[in-house]
Amino acid sequence: MAAIAAVVSIGRPSRSTRVARLMLVGGAISVLIGLLVLPLLTIFAQALSQGVAFYVDAIGQPDTLAAVRLTLTVAAIAVPLNLIFGLAAAWSMTHFQFRGKALLSALIDLPFSVSPVVAGMMLILIYGKDGWLGAWLEAHGVQVIFALPGLVLATVFVTLPFVARELIPLMQAQGSEQEEAALTLGANGWQIFFRVTLPRVRWALLYGVLLCNARAMGEFGAVYVVSGHLRGITNTLPLQVDQLYQENFTAAFAAASLLASLTVLTLGIKRFLEWRQSGASDRH
Repeated sequence: MAAIAAVVSIGRPSRSTRVARLMLVGGAISVLIGLLVLPLLTIFAQALSQGVAFYVDAIGQPDTLAAVRLTLTVAAIAVPLNLIFGLAAAWSMTHFQFRGKALLSALIDLPFSVSPVVAGMMLILIYGKDGWLGAWLEAHGVQVIFALPGLVLATVFVTLPFVARELIPLMQAQGSEQEEAALTLGANGWQIFFRVTLPRVRWALLYGVLLCNARAMGEFGAVYVVSGHLRGITNTLPLQVDQLYQENFTAAFAAASLLASLTVLTLGIKRFLEWRQSGASDRH
């Protein structure tokens, strides 16, 4: 009995350990409340400070609605492009050996290390009126900068790594034994991809797409440089919030509440995908 009591006492955390644990947990929660919860609540409080009627009217302004449509349009184009690139890059880097593999890995991470404003400037230097391709594009009646194509290019650049970086570690950990087995059984490349590879990475793929979409809708720096700030034409929702903030404080928060709502929705979907992915991992 004495031995059992000694073991229990050893496994039981001491008073100082419990105090330290409470302090760490409390500090983390306090930081999260101060940096995330309170700012979100403040946004909605300011947005509704002049009443629901003003809030609905502010959101229903033509320029704000145009900004919402443009934001969704840019995301609807950029996210599938990065989905295709991410799948191709992850498949190539985890199933093949080729020259330049390390360079490709470095280039995928490039948007993480380059400022979005610098990325926007690079696009102007390439596709702008006085850029490398500007004269040719103008001669053929194609406008990239200060138009939808420029917004899409900027968004694709800053969101490029998200899907690939979610898939590459998972594919490396899973290996290629199941794909090789399917190949020996006579499956072709597309059958292997859709029936073997894709089901195994579907949750990581959805998670990467979710992060990519969240960044695409909230991007400011690169889009700010290439948009030209044409209200109702090239203003995405973050840019519209910035302009409204200088003119109508409450209307700016009303527009910002839309982005905040998307943030909360993204967090909820992210948590759900994490739960499903962990459940799938436990079953296997």
